Amino acid sequence: MTEHIAPRRARRSQLAVPGSNEKMVAKAAASMADHVFVDLEDAVAPSEKVAARSKIVKALNTLDWSGKTRCVRINDLSTKYAYGDIIEIVEGARENIDTIMMTKVMTASDVHFVATLLTQIEENIGLEKTIGIEVLIEEAVGLQNIEEIAAASPRVEALMLGVADLSASLHIDLDKADSPQSAYPGDLWHYARFRLLMAARANGLDAIDGPFPNFRDEATYTEHAKSARALGFDGKWAIHPSQIAPALAVFTPSQAEVDKARRVRDAFLEAQDSGLGAVVIDGQMADIASLRMLQPILDQADLFGL
Repeated sequence: MTEHIAPRRARRSQLAVPGSNEKMVAKAAASMADHVFVDLEDAVAPSEKVAARSKIVKALNTLDWSGKTRCVRINDLSTKYAYGDIIEIVEGARENIDTIMMTKVMTASDVHFVATLLTQIEENIGLEKTIGIEVLIEEAVGLQNIEEIAAASPRVEALMLGVADLSASLHIDLDKADSPQSAYPGDLWHYARFRLLMAARANGLDAIDGPFPNFRDEATYTEHAKSARALGFDGKWAIHPSQIAPALAVFTPSQAEVDKARRVRDAFLEAQDSGLGAVVIDGQMADIASLRMLQPILDQADLFGL
């Protein structure tokens, strides 16, 4: 198999929706989210997990998903459901699924298993499309192994941090530690986020911030999203449609940012053609390092059609 080069996908807002609820899935497909992951894991009761697969396949094959990344979050590999989730979803949806989201990933071998199974399925059904993998880090072991996990397969496209399960894994009481009255100073999750970001960037992957549970608190959600963007993240989960708009607003560069990046790029390239290594624009010196720092905004502008 030739090495897979992952496509660039918009992941500013990753909307979660339970795969067992057909009405909610239909609303998700019609939403403004860049990315929808239809869930087979936590949002689906054990008694509904197997039946939910066919509902998801039907939704992927019949609904209008224009402009969206279509993802299915499978059960973790320690369960009896995971292999069946992958086989039934991919064989049923075929070209109509873009990525599989793995949960509670512990080691690179977890990714190897899913990547190998996907290869076998694609070859067996004659699928020319390559299904991508998105990795959810939510265990202490997974965070410790994140560099190897990020590099485990060319199918891997994105890393995400799940702080709820991670806090349980680390024996952190979120009610006490992650609140305005916390005795812990600073950002409780800065280390984990930064480590995930480093692993993502070292391997050319997207870095996505995880869920914020209080979907009625738009102000704090927006605050968290702004913090993640300032750190360098590409997007954030939305566990409710009300969180889509703030995520899109935060992770979309403003027109002023895009215009400035293009001015600097054009002026620098013109200076280079004249044999100069730097140029003064808007009262500031710009060189090759300046252009490199602005390149993510230029890439986003192209990806989002700005």
